[in-house]
Amino acid sequence: MNNLNLLKGAFLILISLAFGIVSLRYPLGRLDRAGPGMFPLMVSSLLFLIGATIVVRSLLAERAPMHFKPRNIVIILASLAGFALISEYLNMLLGIAFLVFCASLAGTSYSVVRNLKLAAGLIVIALAFQKLLGLQLPLY
Repeated sequence: MNNLNLLKGAFLILISLAFGIVSLRYPLGRLDRAGPGMFPLMVSSLLFLIGATIVVRSLLAERAPMHFKPRNIVIILASLAGFALISEYLNMLLGIAFLVFCASLAGTSYSVVRNLKLAAGLIVIALAFQKLLGLQLPLY
């Protein structure tokens, strides 16, 4: 299989099926009073649709060659590990900023201004989850 788009779609479908099947172990509830399994089931269903769309498009379009860049894989894994460590021992706001700045090293271009905007946006979303939804996030 040397078709990057087909592989991406298949991977998304596998992830969505894994989370969707596990979410069925929890009560779904009703749409007006959702249970703990409703949100993961809805997200995994949407992810399945996106993956299926990517698979269909990959069959209709020309093949995209598949190549791996081990350096980028290491950078992304390091940024995730750094986020987890910084969030655990310092605070999550610094962890979010580290994640954005470190993970962007794997991209084709690097922009401090773009990274600041991304980090600020993610911090605002995390604060909204904490303050508006009442999630117990150790942000600061």
